[in-house]
Amino acid sequence: MRQINRVAVLGAGVMGATIAAHLANAGLDILLLDIVPKELNDDEKAKGLTLESPVVRNRIATAGLQGLLKMKPAPFYLKEFASQIETGNFEDDLEKLGQCDWIIEVVIEYMPVKLDLLKKVVPHLAPGAILSTNTSGLSVNEMAEVLPPEVKKNFLATHFFNPPRYMRLMEIVPCNDTDGDVVQGLADFISRKLGKGIVYAKDTTNFIANRIGTYAIFKGMAHMMDMGMTVEEVDSVAGPATARPKSAAYRTADLVGLDTLAHVGTNSHDLLPNDEERDVFKIPEFMKKMIENGQLGNKTRQGFYKKEKVDGKRKIFYYDYTSGEYKPLEKPKFPSVMAVKQVDDPAMKLKMVVNGTDKGAEFAWKSIRDTLIYAVNRIPEIADDAVNIDNAMRWGFNWEIGPFEMFDAIGVKQFVKRAEKDGVALPACLQEVDSFYRFNEAGQKEYYDLLRKEYVPVPVPEGQIHLEILKKGGGVVEKNANCSVIDLGDGVFGFEFHSKMNAISGDILAMTHKAIKRAEREGVGLVIGNRGANFSVGANLMMMAVALAEGAYDDINMVLRSFQKATMAVKYAKVPVVAAPFNMTLGGGAEFCLQSDAINAHAETYMGLVEIGVGLLPAGGGTKEMSMRAIELAAQYKTDVQPFIFKNFEQIAMAKVSMGAAELQSMGYMRHGDSITMDIDRLIADAKQKVLALAVNYRPKRKADKLPAPGRGIAAAIKSQLWNMQMGNFITEYEAEMGTIIAGVICGGDVNPGTLISEDYLLELERENFLKLAGNRKTAERIQHMLKRGKPLRN
Repeated sequence: MRQINRVAVLGAGVMGATIAAHLANAGLDILLLDIVPKELNDDEKAKGLTLESPVVRNRIATAGLQGLLKMKPAPFYLKEFASQIETGNFEDDLEKLGQCDWIIEVVIEYMPVKLDLLKKVVPHLAPGAILSTNTSGLSVNEMAEVLPPEVKKNFLATHFFNPPRYMRLMEIVPCNDTDGDVVQGLADFISRKLGKGIVYAKDTTNFIANRIGTYAIFKGMAHMMDMGMTVEEVDSVAGPATARPKSAAYRTADLVGLDTLAHVGTNSHDLLPNDEERDVFKIPEFMKKMIENGQLGNKTRQGFYKKEKVDGKRKIFYYDYTSGEYKPLEKPKFPSVMAVKQVDDPAMKLKMVVNGTDKGAEFAWKSIRDTLIYAVNRIPEIADDAVNIDNAMRWGFNWEIGPFEMFDAIGVKQFVKRAEKDGVALPACLQEVDSFYRFNEAGQKEYYDLLRKEYVPVPVPEGQIHLEILKKGGGVVEKNANCSVIDLGDGVFGFEFHSKMNAISGDILAMTHKAIKRAEREGVGLVIGNRGANFSVGANLMMMAVALAEGAYDDINMVLRSFQKATMAVKYAKVPVVAAPFNMTLGGGAEFCLQSDAINAHAETYMGLVEIGVGLLPAGGGTKEMSMRAIELAAQYKTDVQPFIFKNFEQIAMAKVSMGAAELQSMGYMRHGDSITMDIDRLIADAKQKVLALAVNYRPKRKADKLPAPGRGIAAAIKSQLWNMQMGNFITEYEAEMGTIIAGVICGGDVNPGTLISEDYLLELERENFLKLAGNRKTAERIQHMLKRGKPLRN
């Protein structure tokens, strides 16, 4: 992998600054430059500064850096990472580029400005330094014309998607003279260090994702107007129901900005005279008027949707393009869409909706039909294969499955038959394809190469483990409906959840013991990891609601014991167990991680013990573990346990969730030796390597039985604070009651400080007080509210 340590970002606008922030997230040193201001602002005049003052000359880049600290969602993993960014300007600091391994140009999307800056940059580049442009679709080869030959071979486009921390897609576009080793070396670096999904695009207008994504939106507008549908009706169909993001079409447009969307569309129309669907990119008249009126989306607080307070309540309105007015949401309910609400598989959802018979299903079929045909016709114009296009749409537009995966979901033959019946022109190549993806006899995933007219392996970069491929290749050693044990090789087994939302069920708890025994008997360790939208949202709340409704407290107690036995089996396994969490890792999911020997988390891991949100306390070993960690830290530093207990109590009582894996260290959920992976496709492989490292001289842990309890004094101090917060109306009476119960558990019960207690005793306290809360009517209300509304009730 190419080594890059210092990067210059040229341009400190929103895109440049947020790219700089994500580079800092990766631990790199950043030089952020922008233009020198032409005049003083009022504050500078008041301070007696001049246009020659360094603080004035660096003002624009400094403002870009300072803006990052206020931005939401946060561009930094931790705010202190901002210290890795040095600011400067294009006139005084270009010589500093000689110390940089990679220089990224991120100025305005206007060719003359980019060309002028590139010419200025060239004399200051170190030999072999990479120079890239963050264009979203301007010609890379046209830019390369102003560069000398020795720079051209290191020049390419690296198109980050906004916001760079959260959007995974990286479109890499070489110029005609770019060295292939430079392309591959930078791609590997960007993948590993920045966590990006790499897509190789051609030097064509708007590259891959914007070309197809904007086509899909504009073609959808045409069908919407033809069918007399509303913006809201389209979005009810064009979101998760058809394997697209929750923002669907028009919320996505508001997020991007209608002016930006129009700019991309106009570019496509003006610069692609040979595109068979060129006219689709013409901006509809109603959208032109919206832009003229400043209805640009989220940035102007009104676009296709707007939010207003009506009678003290927030209401959302959608734009009626026929009248030019906003109307209250009507919450359309097409039967085809309602039928897939409880279906998890995106391919199955898509197939069910397009085969429906209502107006929503008709729109879904027509808009998807045309988008998929358009995607086929773009090979080899914008990319050489289906894999790059599918990845671009999943990573850049958050589609759950890409266009060619959609073909397979619908069935290529069925698609062709129905499209022919519609009288739509079809690419001839569709007649020769049965499916675009398949698994061969060896369990290897293949795709149909439209250029070579044969199936070829889907590239799997070295150092990645794909559970889907291992499972197809016979790697499953045990399984049930909700989880599997998979042989990861080298004596390491994987324990995968694959239940709905990866919620922890009874059969997952039972399989935990089998997975550990398998690893102890036949291997060297275990990885708890999976792939899905989230690592685990915790225990199955619906089952809890049913049990409470039936008053089955003995059953609840039995499940609690099973949960604790499973997590304790993880903690006291005779081989190392490493958890590999990502995205939402809540409640019971977090408790599995906390009991593991180590955590190898994806950078975007949102972990927390959130049970109080449904009126309960962490009782799968979570409260116990945070009590023990506080006691151990106090002993390690030979200091009072109270501040550690207070912190851990607060995190549980406030249901605090990390805003990324980097926060887990300060929360005490990750410890010294735990690690963070940037590239989610490497997460399982990195966790496996950690297991192998731990296995070399592994010493199993033993249950603690002589822990000095924090005791009733610290619990009383917490209760006093809860009372003050209740009196100040910061928390409700029931929240104070729940907090008091949690305080009693985390402090080791109603005992004197220093009383020796055991881990089993703390687990018993967890169960006892969990059942106490479970029997409260207000807890039942909280659970029902969460199931119905998806958010906590504060009662």
